[in-house]
Amino acid sequence: YQRRVHGRDLQPKPPMPALELDEYIDTLRGGGKLEEEQVRLLCEKAKEVLLKEENVHHVACPVTVCGDVHGQFYDLKELFRIGGDVPDTNYLFMGDYVDRGYFSVETVSLLVALKVRYPHRIAILRGNHESRQITQVYGFYDECLRKYASPAVWMYFTDLFDYLPLTGVVENQIFCLHGGLSPAIETLDNIRSMDRVQEVPHEGPMCDLLWSDPDDRAGWGASPRGAGFTFGQDESEKFNHSNGLTLIARAHQLVMEGYNWSHERNTVTIFSAPNYCYRCGNLAAIMELDDSLNYTFLQFDPAPRRGEPHVTRRTPEYFL
Repeated sequence: YQRRVHGRDLQPKPPMPALELDEYIDTLRGGGKLEEEQVRLLCEKAKEVLLKEENVHHVACPVTVCGDVHGQFYDLKELFRIGGDVPDTNYLFMGDYVDRGYFSVETVSLLVALKVRYPHRIAILRGNHESRQITQVYGFYDECLRKYASPAVWMYFTDLFDYLPLTGVVENQIFCLHGGLSPAIETLDNIRSMDRVQEVPHEGPMCDLLWSDPDDRAGWGASPRGAGFTFGQDESEKFNHSNGLTLIARAHQLVMEGYNWSHERNTVTIFSAPNYCYRCGNLAAIMELDDSLNYTFLQFDPAPRRGEPHVTRRTPEYFL
């Protein structure tokens, strides 16, 4: 038996033993890191899991929707403390697990291990930082070299990132993605037909989904980020109406309260990294959706930390 998805053959292998995965998760929750060979095995299993998911990954409610976490591992632990642990709570994460923070390795390792252990309890989408090029500039590559004395772990994870779904939809009503809309995409079927297993392109519809931002101005505009577009309320309303959606939930932008409505509640931005870059002073938030798709926003502060470096680091200013 062979499964063929997006033109790629995947020969099924025996599932990773739950006991072994539980040991990985216990190690990571305790603040440890996996061995290089364990990361390789984990990423191979994760590819098999993710290849079964469509570009528009269907998610059932109840579910808790989360934005950027950016390597802030102790704040991710705080998120799980506030929102509930996997598998007791279902989660949908909208990308940007790595870069900026000091613990990208631990953060992405834990989320991927949880995905392999509980594939129907947690969804992990791709953000613009889940890319080879961006991670070489904003910290993940250097962190992998520092912690493993080799680029191999960075290669295992960045190869895996190509397999992450681009978007998710909760009960066919709430469209979730990292960035935003694209002038080249009118329907969810346009996204379903894309070949996502590649490095994030510099332009085009796949790039736009991971890079675009909502804007107060109508229509499409050039993005100050240099990739993607800005899109107005008219475009959000048109996309939601055309696809039978009630809301676009996205991440990608720092918002000081952790969440921010725009486009007359056609769009909401969720950001889940408190005190981003250890200096921005923002709250983080997650959005809980119950069985009836009623939403509750939970805001949280940074977790107390011990032993974290007290340094001010100059990071490239591409849009904090």
